Amino acid sequence: MQKILAVDAGGTTTRAAVIDASGLCLGYGTAGGGNPVSAGYDGALAAVAAAAEAAVAGSGLEHHTISSALVAMAGVTLRMRPAAIAQQLVALGLHGAVEIEADLLAMFHSGTHRSYGSVLIAGTGSVAARITDGRLDLVADGTGWLLGDTGSGYWIGHRVARAVVASLDGRGPPTALTALMLAELHMEVRPARLHGRPLVLLDLIDALYNLRPVELSRFAPLAFEAGGQDPVAARIVTAAASALAGTLDAVRDQQVQGPVVIGGSVARAVLAAPPAVAAPLHAALGHDEVIQVEDGLIGAAVLGLRRAGIPVDGDVFERLQKTVARFRDAARSATKKAPTK
Repeated sequence: MQKILAVDAGGTTTRAAVIDASGLCLGYGTAGGGNPVSAGYDGALAAVAAAAEAAVAGSGLEHHTISSALVAMAGVTLRMRPAAIAQQLVALGLHGAVEIEADLLAMFHSGTHRSYGSVLIAGTGSVAARITDGRLDLVADGTGWLLGDTGSGYWIGHRVARAVVASLDGRGPPTALTALMLAELHMEVRPARLHGRPLVLLDLIDALYNLRPVELSRFAPLAFEAGGQDPVAARIVTAAASALAGTLDAVRDQQVQGPVVIGGSVARAVLAAPPAVAAPLHAALGHDEVIQVEDGLIGAAVLGLRRAGIPVDGDVFERLQKTVARFRDAARSATKKAPTK
């Protein structure tokens, strides 16, 4: 029976699983970020190899028993080559081909084994796609912090930072985001002023400009924390919901019937926000079936099985979901029980 290695190389975490032809997960492993854009070529290779090694070790399989591998990652056309990944995996028992697929497609198939529908991902960045006949048919956004990623963690965090600076500068209304951001940065309000500006504002400006632009995404959770009570934060989240709705609308087609798969911490947080705040996204979703997923690992397994010529029906998909979840829960429990240094 064929054994497939599936890898979901995410921006912060890389996940891997060894799957048999029936959809049974035999081993599971994780490592650091495997996105070649954010982690770099060598860093992405190392993360994929480390997660795969943990999954193979956990499966207890003998040498040369991995028949093929599928790796899902963002930026696949920019940096990574299948041969480079294959070279890393040969020592783990891989004797077949390695294929690289878009994380968007893997995220969609983490929610469903069906071949038609749409997917919206919003984490640090944001992107949406229409899926037709099991392939990416149309993609919108995912263009990065400078040119797009509207409604993403960066997009929200940037607006949080601007709102706080405007408030301290007297150009904007008071907001609960100010105290939250200062606490996040371990800063205190100081009444003193220098050259006509509050010292805390000068300190904040220095701190923010010392961050890489994409790192502003760390402030996105503050908007959701304050959004239910603070008008400024609520407007930011509502604007994000509207932006994500626009990205999703750009790829949807009424002729393509299927679920909308939602992935990424920011997209899930928007959906969980108070209805009045998240209204634009809920309106865009309408009465469509919405499936929220945690990551793209199950989808990578679905794609890996199909690339190997193994059909994935409802039974196989359900088995994948249950057995991958079992390994994932066990890994989380082990992490919680591990002693801290």
